[in-house]
Amino acid sequence: MMGGDTEPGAAFTRMFWDIIADVRESAESDGRDSRDVHVQENRVAVVIEDEADIRQLLSDVLASAGFSVHAAGSGTEGIELVRTHRPIVTTLDVSMPGIDGFETAKRIRAISSTYIVMLTARSEEIDALQGLESGADDYVTKPFRPRELRARIEAMLRRPRAHSAAPAEAVSSAPALDTRGDETQRDDDDGTWLEHRGLRVHPAMRLARRGDVDLDLTRSEFDILADLLSARGRVVGKTDLALMLRGDHHRGSDFVSDADARAIEVHMANLRRKLGETPTQPRWIETVRGVGYRLTR
Repeated sequence: MMGGDTEPGAAFTRMFWDIIADVRESAESDGRDSRDVHVQENRVAVVIEDEADIRQLLSDVLASAGFSVHAAGSGTEGIELVRTHRPIVTTLDVSMPGIDGFETAKRIRAISSTYIVMLTARSEEIDALQGLESGADDYVTKPFRPRELRARIEAMLRRPRAHSAAPAEAVSSAPALDTRGDETQRDDDDGTWLEHRGLRVHPAMRLARRGDVDLDLTRSEFDILADLLSARGRVVGKTDLALMLRGDHHRGSDFVSDADARAIEVHMANLRRKLGETPTQPRWIETVRGVGYRLTR
């Protein structure tokens, strides 16, 4: 190797700067300045990553998408940046010295509703499950394409930020349960409740209840549950759910990667755990093997 090629990390840095150029080119091909996208949002981002090369890569990718970026090399420093700058998006590495990404995500979630995208070289489903359980909104495996990361972030920004857990007084006007246990749809002064066997969701108010119990769901879990209730027993494919979460239902795109499909499976596993059911003994959601999911009959 000659010159700079012997410098530690040089090849890694060069490779990723080449990818950044591809991202900037794609932004220009959209026919609009990326800074004009979602101008109503406070486009502040925090990057938490202990590897300097990747930290710089992420900062540049987000800056090219119109974000004001603040970067940290540790979880502790990143939490303080989130507290100070109140970002709408935070990228978070899993493997860091000190407190790891899972614990960092939990602490961030306690003080902020920022969208959290976890980045890691780990690909096992248990790691994805742990990341989403920690409060992450999405999970991206390294190496990643910056173009895909930007697309995932933009899709998240099109979704409501409010959590679905609801205080008791906010759901006191919920409709009475249908004693037949069938799926029903009820109207009230605040909009529409969707219901199936005592499981109720109010999409507009972002409320979810199982009987008299408030459900503390992530955004993705809530959206998947609302989509299944809205389908009224029709089968909803994993591809459809992934496109829905990405906001691509009406954008002419139907490509879903293996990572997207696996993320749906992880979200569904988390949702079932919170509902208190299993795939083998479902009360509300059953798996249609090789296709997707539907409400129990």
